[in-house]
Amino acid sequence: MRNAIKNKGWNEIKTNDSWAIFKIMGEFVNGYEKLSKIGPCVSIFGSARTKPDHKYYKLAEDVAKKIVDQGYGVITGGGPGIMEAGNKGAHIAGGTSVGLNIDLPFEQHDNPYIDNDKSLDFDYFFVRKVMFVKYSQGFVVMPGGFGTLDELFEAITLIQTHKIETFPIILVGKEFWGGLMDWIKSTLLGAGNISEKDLDLIHLVDTGEEVIEILNNFYKEYNLSPNF
Repeated sequence: MRNAIKNKGWNEIKTNDSWAIFKIMGEFVNGYEKLSKIGPCVSIFGSARTKPDHKYYKLAEDVAKKIVDQGYGVITGGGPGIMEAGNKGAHIAGGTSVGLNIDLPFEQHDNPYIDNDKSLDFDYFFVRKVMFVKYSQGFVVMPGGFGTLDELFEAITLIQTHKIETFPIILVGKEFWGGLMDWIKSTLLGAGNISEKDLDLIHLVDTGEEVIEILNNFYKEYNLSPNF
């Protein structure tokens, strides 16, 4: 009897897993339909915990304005902190402001600077990350935590392994990211776990002007289009 109950419980779990596929498919379909219409955009990543009076919040807002001035829209994770700053800068500059929000038990809530028709909600991180990669012409990575690192290294891995086309990945804040880059060079490269050319995938800067210079130099040679 005990085994029958256990087996029934396990079978119910497996059935629920199967039905979850349709919810996942729904998130993909909704994301593709909405984001295929946004035009060339650059994603801005960073901590949800950064306060509006912090220098990196202000810098993210400035970077977003400059990105819009160059004809791009801005995509963020849709929440507070650096994400809010990115959407705010895009909104003030009159550009496309996209938010890919994720349902979390803390930190995350929609910020008020996202275009009404460009706010998407996700339950699954992996679906959300596909949308960032597929519809971004560049990643601007401000100081952040584990989530920011996750998004950063997934993009680097996909480019390194030729699963997607190359696009600019720009770390903003030398004092924040410098130690990580030193470790990558001394430890990862030193151990032979990455190649010298892999370091070319990442740019380290301090200003919005440098971000724009990198984007413009890259796209002098490439047409702007989603990463199909």
